[in-house]
Amino acid sequence: MNPLEHQIHYPLGDALPPQGGTMEVAPGVKWIRMGLPFALDHINLWLLRDRQPDADGTMVSGWTVVDCCIDSATTRAQWEQVFASSLEGLPILRVIVTHMHPDHIGLAHWLCDRWKVRLWISATDYNVARTAVYDRNGFGGEASADFYALHGMQDVEFLQHVRGRVSYFPTLVPALPPTFRRLMEGDVIEIGGRDWQCISGYGHAPEHIALYCAELSSLISGDMVLPRISTNVSVHAAEPESDPLRLFLASLLRYLALPADTLVLPSHGKPFQGLHERIQQLQNHHRDRLAEILEAAKSGPLSAADVLPIMFKRKLDAHQMTFAMGEALAHLHLLWFDRQLHRVLDAAGVHRFAPHASIELA
Repeated sequence: MNPLEHQIHYPLGDALPPQGGTMEVAPGVKWIRMGLPFALDHINLWLLRDRQPDADGTMVSGWTVVDCCIDSATTRAQWEQVFASSLEGLPILRVIVTHMHPDHIGLAHWLCDRWKVRLWISATDYNVARTAVYDRNGFGGEASADFYALHGMQDVEFLQHVRGRVSYFPTLVPALPPTFRRLMEGDVIEIGGRDWQCISGYGHAPEHIALYCAELSSLISGDMVLPRISTNVSVHAAEPESDPLRLFLASLLRYLALPADTLVLPSHGKPFQGLHERIQQLQNHHRDRLAEILEAAKSGPLSAADVLPIMFKRKLDAHQMTFAMGEALAHLHLLWFDRQLHRVLDAAGVHRFAPHASIELA
C-alpha cells in the first residue's frame, strides 16, 4: 500500500472494466484491463474512437488501439471478446505502442496482421524490440548472469534462473510487425478529430511515448507515471554504464507543463488525477533512496547486491530480483556520474561504489 495514495484522486473510484469488455473513461476513450502472469498482475490498454482514410481516400470510422499486452492464448481470447463486445461493429484502424516492453508490444504483430494496419511506435523502441526478439540473449543468458555477478549477486539459484532466460523476451513477443510508423517528441496525432501530443520519456524504456489530449485533458502515461508504484528504472547488461535514473527524473518534469487536474490513464493501476503531486512523490521517492545509499556507503563500499535490502524491504522472487538489481544499479550510477561515489573493482572481481574522500556527505 502506498501511504501517499490518499493525496491523489481516483475519479472512477474502484470501478474496473469487465473481463473481456471495456469501460468509457472519457468521450471516445475506452479502458481495457488484461491480466498478466507476473507479480504486477495486469495492464491497462486503451481504445480511442478514430477515423482514417482507406486506400481510396474514403474516411472510415473505427478504433485506434494503444498498447497490446503479451502474446498468449489467454490474451488473444480476451481481445476476441473485446472485438465482439466493444468495437460497435467497427474495425481497428491503427495500433500505437507506448514502448517496447513485452506487456505493451507483445501482441502488436497479431493485432496489426489481423486488422491489416500499421504499428506506430518510436524508432528506438521498435529497433530495441527487434534486437530482443531475434537475439535470444537480449534479456537473459550467460552475459546477463555475468553482469549480475559482476555487481555482487552470488545467489546460485538466481544466477541459474537468469542463465535460463535466453528466450524470455521472444516467448512473450514472438514476432514484430515488419514495418512501423515513427513517433517522436512533439508529434501531434489526429485521432478521431482530436489532437494527441507525443511526449517522449527516457529511463524506463529507450524512447517511451506518452500521449496527451488537451481537448479531453487526458494523458495516456504508459509506464512513465503510475499511481501506486514507482516505475522500474534499470541498468541492463547490454548498456552496462548507462545513467537511466537521471533520464527518468528529467523526463518526469515534462509533465508539469500539463494541467494539474489532467486525467492520467496509466498502464498499471487506476485512472487518477493529481499529476503534479504524483510527480513530486516520485521525485521525493528517488531522492530518499539516493540519500539512504549515500548514508550506507559511509560504512563501506557497496555493490548493487548490497543495496537491495536498503531499497527493497520485501522478499523478492527471481523475476522481481532482475528488476531490483537493475534499479539498485540505476541509483548507484546516478551517484557515480555525479561524482558523489566512485567505482572500484575489488579483489573478488565485484564492482563496488564508495564515497570520494573529498566529498562531504553530511
